[in-house]
Amino acid sequence: MAFEGLTQKLQGVFRNLGRQGKVTEAQVREGMREVQLALLDADVNYRVVKDFIARVTEQACGAEVLRSLTPGQQIIKIVNDELTATLGGAHAKLLTSPQLPTVILLCGLQGAGKTTLAGKLALHLKKQGKTPMIAACDVYRPAAIEQLKLVAAQAEVPVWEEGQGDPVAIAKRALAEAKRLLKDTLIVDTAGRLHVDETLMDEVEAIKAAVGPYEILFCVDAMTGQDAVNAAKAFDERLDITGVVLTKLDGDARGGAALSVRAVTGKPIKFASVGEKLQDLEAFHPDRMASRILGMGDMLTLIEQAETVYNEKEAADLERKMRRAEFTLEDFLTQMAQVKKMGGLGKLLGMMPGMSGISQADIDEKMMGRTEAMILSMTREERENPNILGHSRKQRIIRGSGTTIQELNKLLKQFEQMKQMMKQMGKNPRGFGRGKMPF
Repeated sequence: MAFEGLTQKLQGVFRNLGRQGKVTEAQVREGMREVQLALLDADVNYRVVKDFIARVTEQACGAEVLRSLTPGQQIIKIVNDELTATLGGAHAKLLTSPQLPTVILLCGLQGAGKTTLAGKLALHLKKQGKTPMIAACDVYRPAAIEQLKLVAAQAEVPVWEEGQGDPVAIAKRALAEAKRLLKDTLIVDTAGRLHVDETLMDEVEAIKAAVGPYEILFCVDAMTGQDAVNAAKAFDERLDITGVVLTKLDGDARGGAALSVRAVTGKPIKFASVGEKLQDLEAFHPDRMASRILGMGDMLTLIEQAETVYNEKEAADLERKMRRAEFTLEDFLTQMAQVKKMGGLGKLLGMMPGMSGISQADIDEKMMGRTEAMILSMTREERENPNILGHSRKQRIIRGSGTTIQELNKLLKQFEQMKQMMKQMGKNPRGFGRGKMPF
């Protein structure tokens, strides 16, 4: 995750303050200096950092905090509130035009991920019951139209494209076609450049004038730091953007653009792209993102994602099996598939309170694949009852999965331990012990 380094540094500061029974103003200011350095190191805009630290320091040095018996917790709350405010405060929803179709214009520099975003946004809108269409107006970048057609096909959304033509004329005809087909949304994918120039701006302004977009979303590559923030400001001055989408937030970027762009442009962040798959687009909630950055987890987003892959009956059946210790390797295989749908184990742990200290390096996602291969190499009877696995059956499984007898024995042992923990949890929820999952 983009904020992993920043999270670890901030948690170190708060741990030091939390060890103190009471804190002095000097200790608070020293802690805030470390927070300031951590934010600057994350490539957050200097003025944004300066204003943020000033607001936090003023509140943290107040008499209520300095006299408190839990100053560390109060300072964390102040930082969390101010971080939420810096990121925009409240969640900003996508606007819908009273006169359909709602036109959404995507703009930004080349390589920011606009084309992939068009497909992700179309899928997101489809899930909400809308009928989007995409217009291919990036006529310069090699294979841009083919890429757009590919992501649109995955989302099962139509594309209006005319090849290497006039992007303004293409946008006009796409709008006319969207009206004819009674589509309620038209997403316009525009061309980008390696840097802001007059030709680019003139063209995007002309497309804006031709189709009258209700939303103009600027696509920010979270890995480009302050350059992205400067570009956002330039686009806003010419186009009056209505919102920002953060892309590549799942990478190892320092995350400074995400913390700066709202304060610099004054425009809300509406979405965050957190993976390569089309479903990896999240509505941006400033309070939830602040909580993630501070290592406090994001259970609301985790629950929302779980609801997309589990129905009520499946959840009830799983709970019943776990409480009765009837959980089998077949069930475990199903749960692994659900974890993949939700973005993988590393992403899920990052949303759980107290788990942010676990880095991606500590999670062997490849071992999940090997575990899956071993279970798939078993018969249904063996998955339901691993106790029947003798020497010859084990040899067949490791040959079929390309693993070793040690890995298979370790899986079986850890799975049995997990079943025992489930049995304990069924008898006494507080008695749930600690143990490793078999991946």
